[in-house]
Amino acid sequence: MTPTTAGSTKHGLIEDALGIFTGTFIASLGLFLLRTSGTVTGGTAGLALLLSYAVDVPFGVIFLAVNLPFFVLAVRKKGWDFTIRTALSVGLVSLMASLHPAEITQIDIDPVYAALVGNLLAGVGLLVLFRHRSSLGGFNILALIMQERFGLRAGYVQMILDVIVVAASLAVVSPLKVLLSAAGAIVLNIVLALNHRPGRYTGS
Repeated sequence: MTPTTAGSTKHGLIEDALGIFTGTFIASLGLFLLRTSGTVTGGTAGLALLLSYAVDVPFGVIFLAVNLPFFVLAVRKKGWDFTIRTALSVGLVSLMASLHPAEITQIDIDPVYAALVGNLLAGVGLLVLFRHRSSLGGFNILALIMQERFGLRAGYVQMILDVIVVAASLAVVSPLKVLLSAAGAIVLNIVLALNHRPGRYTGS
């Protein structure tokens, strides 16, 4: 690929801003569906959901708090540009976590639908963020570093870490919802594994 061709695929500032907003909105909507059904997902988002079920603290506050330690890793391994974008994305999801319940005041949703569609939306949102050099922090940062350093697909790395989080949810939610959560987490990571591969996407 020539330098001219590579330059033509580079995202501009407005494109990145719209991409990050779109990705965080889609992901936060997926997390909203999960929370309304009492199911979880993997990663720090799943960890934040678990903690929000156990303690009387808003999900957005918990999600922001659990991601703070990973920002140090992001600065050291991914640089300030990625870290700032990720911090912005985490902040937007934390903010939107309060927006959706305020706008969607009454919802009666089947847990199976919520677990699958919620994780599907979260996966698509993450994919958008990855392609704009951002993430939702936490395990996403580890998955991206493993992909770039060792060639392991981010989706598969994320899946292993998610299994740990979903298994831990047995202490908080019912076994049935753990199974639904596991199925949903698989959907999320399939989205990443099939679509986020090194060299497949040239935009940066």
